Amino acid sequence: MIKNRIDLITLGCSKNLVDSERLMGQLAACGYKMHHDPEDPKGEIVIVNTCGFIGDAKEESINTILGLTELKKKRKIGQIFVMGCLSERYRKELLEEIPEIDRIYGKYDWKQILSDLGHSWDDKLRGHRIQTSPRHYAYVKISEGCNRMCAYCAIPIITGKYKSRAIEDIISEVENLVSNGVREIQLIAQDLTGYGIDRYGRYCIAELVEKIAKVPGVDWLRLHYAYPNDFPLELLDVMNRYPNICKYLDIALQHSADHVLSKMLRKITRQETVNLLAEIRKRVPGIHLRTTLMVGFCDETEEDFNDLCEFVKTERFERMGAFAFCEEEGTYAALHYKDNIDSEVKQQRLDTIMALQQEISNDIQQQKVGQTMNVIIDRLDGEYYVARTEFDSPEVDPEVLIAVDSLPTTQSGFDDNSFVPIDLKIGDFYKVRIIEASPYELYATLE
Repeated sequence: MIKNRIDLITLGCSKNLVDSERLMGQLAACGYKMHHDPEDPKGEIVIVNTCGFIGDAKEESINTILGLTELKKKRKIGQIFVMGCLSERYRKELLEEIPEIDRIYGKYDWKQILSDLGHSWDDKLRGHRIQTSPRHYAYVKISEGCNRMCAYCAIPIITGKYKSRAIEDIISEVENLVSNGVREIQLIAQDLTGYGIDRYGRYCIAELVEKIAKVPGVDWLRLHYAYPNDFPLELLDVMNRYPNICKYLDIALQHSADHVLSKMLRKITRQETVNLLAEIRKRVPGIHLRTTLMVGFCDETEEDFNDLCEFVKTERFERMGAFAFCEEEGTYAALHYKDNIDSEVKQQRLDTIMALQQEISNDIQQQKVGQTMNVIIDRLDGEYYVARTEFDSPEVDPEVLIAVDSLPTTQSGFDDNSFVPIDLKIGDFYKVRIIEASPYELYATLE
């Protein structure tokens, strides 16, 4: 155990990661040595920022805490603090089941954590963060909560009603990040397209995105987690107008069958969804769409699932993930429906639709062979530089691999007859030519 050291472990989504980075900034200002996601925790305090979205995430959070209790028994770490979505919802249950937890907090109890450590939250550091992502990209959260109340989702129960941040605060944060070397902004929210309705009385996401795109130094701006109902079409015109806004949109659709969409309380129909997707592709030519789909929701019939498969075949999403429905306590579905699809059927449907998407992904990837594309270098991994195009979000989308031995060479400086590959700079942009493709990777050479 190392005195004055705090280890902070982040589980779940990038929105949680932003929360952790803000808390780390405050704690570091108080004099603590901060370590994020350590492989070997040794802090006198270990804070776990939990996720409680679905069953697997809850299990991961609980297993992480239990693992820390074993380290605590061996005196390798000191106190265990638990915060985040899981503890926001199950505070009492966690304390009863895991009494080794020293302190437990909700999702937004950051000031209380500082207070319990004998410090005060410093509003002057409100925009200060310790960035844990690579230096060249960062996540910027524009709102908290969600007003949508989809039947299956516990997020509104955990996070509360939608609350937009002020435009000027967001712009200030972006400017600060750019001044520290960030070149790519990942704009995130549970419902990106609902931004502004609570604070300004109107949807302001197009206005906000345009203001961010105008910030000098924002080379790429990427949008995550749009909602299809009440989609502000003016956002598409802004995306098409500014070349530094990536032609990429993450929009979770969940399903296509009207019967299922109605039960999910999605407030959109199949035809309205198809019309929206057509409008997006029309107004932003070349855009890559990422979506998430759900199989096995209550009363989903074979006909409903077949409709979903046909929808995927027709729409040909460039990026797609899927998961099987898992009933969440307190949601509309848990209170009013029966989780009546057998788990084996759910898994079969999940396997089927992901196999279908793999074929589509492979076809789309193969079409890129021979193209010249602009990429940003994320890291050097063994014999390859790992990069991304504007169509790829970090960690979830395909990567572009550039073999080190394919790069032009330069004299080593030690021997006039000795040549070594040039170095590519992490966080810089390069033009590459795609020479080979697989469903989830592209291989390229430097142009």
